[in-house]
Amino acid sequence: MKELVFQRQFFPMLERWPDKIGFHDGDYHGTFAQHGDRVLRLGDAMRTEFGMKRDDRFAVMSCNSHQYLELYHAGFLGAGVINPLNLRLAGRELQYILADSGTTVVFVDALFADHFARSVAEVRSELPLRHVVLIGDGDLPCDVRYEDLISAGEPVMPPESEESDPAVLMYTGGTTGLAKGALLEQRAEVLNLYHIGLALGFGEERVYLHQTPMFHAASMGGIIGIPATGGTSVFVPMFDPEPVMQAIEGYSVDWTMMVPTMIAMVLNHPDFRPDRLASLRDLVYGASPMPSALLERLMTTLSDLNLWQGYGMTECSSVLTFLTAADHRRGGSILRSAGRPAMGVEVGIRNDKGCRLGPREDGEVWARGGNFMREYWHRPEQTASVFTDGWYRTGDAGHLDEQGYLYLVDRVNDMIVTGGENVYSIEVENAISTHPAVAQVAVIGIPHDVWGEQVHAIVVLHPGAEATEHDIREHAKATIAAYKAPKSVEFRTDPIPLSGALKPLKRELRAPYWEGHSAAVH
Repeated sequence: MKELVFQRQFFPMLERWPDKIGFHDGDYHGTFAQHGDRVLRLGDAMRTEFGMKRDDRFAVMSCNSHQYLELYHAGFLGAGVINPLNLRLAGRELQYILADSGTTVVFVDALFADHFARSVAEVRSELPLRHVVLIGDGDLPCDVRYEDLISAGEPVMPPESEESDPAVLMYTGGTTGLAKGALLEQRAEVLNLYHIGLALGFGEERVYLHQTPMFHAASMGGIIGIPATGGTSVFVPMFDPEPVMQAIEGYSVDWTMMVPTMIAMVLNHPDFRPDRLASLRDLVYGASPMPSALLERLMTTLSDLNLWQGYGMTECSSVLTFLTAADHRRGGSILRSAGRPAMGVEVGIRNDKGCRLGPREDGEVWARGGNFMREYWHRPEQTASVFTDGWYRTGDAGHLDEQGYLYLVDRVNDMIVTGGENVYSIEVENAISTHPAVAQVAVIGIPHDVWGEQVHAIVVLHPGAEATEHDIREHAKATIAAYKAPKSVEFRTDPIPLSGALKPLKRELRAPYWEGHSAAVH
């Protein structure tokens, strides 16, 4: 019997809460009935005006908005497979993804329309791209305007999807090389929704703030879970601490998702006060390591807030494990963990031969569940390389404790091997981040003639703060072994470069040091 398709959530939503205003986006305040009407008209127009079929790909390059949500929902209802584009893609990266995915229609908002047009101008005739749709107003390059497209459609009920139908083609961030498209089915996405709901709880009283980029897998709980259960969706176009705090205050937001960099920017904002976030009940963080000092500050400053850490990746529709609010209140060593697997997900640790390891033995994190991708798009060899007997090899290094809590020590590719010793960059970053002068830190391995690699720290200080290389090194040695402490420290005034998902671009940081060395792919 079929259940794990978005239609089974979408249409009951429209019947139960037709007159409820469930979508706040600047001047737009839409009811569930209005949302449903627009989504159905959009899907119909994509079929009738563009000739799109269920398996055809359409891309979105846009800030967070109610239109972005409509496009996701139209895709989940069978209008096509949505390909959410990272907003920081350079021209050639954008061309590559459009060509690789076979995308025929692109929806782009006014902020990115010029960038998109310039990026594809010289090669558009060589791409499968047939239509560019402009979201919003302005005299900007496009073939069709979004509102005109919706007006051309009828609120037609589409045929119901199958659980095995593809829904999302989401390209990995590219922080470790050429981006790959993870093809995710209806079944995987709806199971991920169930996993999130079992942990945090959905409901019509929920008010969710979309502030993490909607192209990111970490946003999926808000994209399909909140509307499907009658909750209210609030949008800020792009993360900015002051508008975020205004939205939380103005709409009594009780749930949101942030990466650690965003949390630090809010807490450091001159107009931050704890009472401005008083309505927040649940804050989920993840997508990149949480510095110990920042977590301690967050728990002290917002002591009544339920904190949740989610660990996962694009390939699993987003979530594998949760460190729950109860875990955070329990405190102690488990705060350094990523929590325990979501219901229905199994996690194990394997060595380089694929053998299971025992508690507290470091190895590669393997996982399995029904929420994993079907494949890397048109990459059978790479797909086969990450799946072994139904287990997905995450590329993350870590261990499990006796209670099943997962402790991540690094990306396998970010591990530094110096003088035959393994050093995990996250551990060094946590040690350095507790220095009061440090605003940002990223730790990488750089070439060394004797040791192979040496631990190198890239540090950005708080405005007006001072620290020397000796200060940073000695501070680290207070909590980690001397061989793990940085052998060199580089101070920068510009922020550490981040991906569109606000993760440090370590490959970019390493590249200048490894140019001409045999380990340049590290």
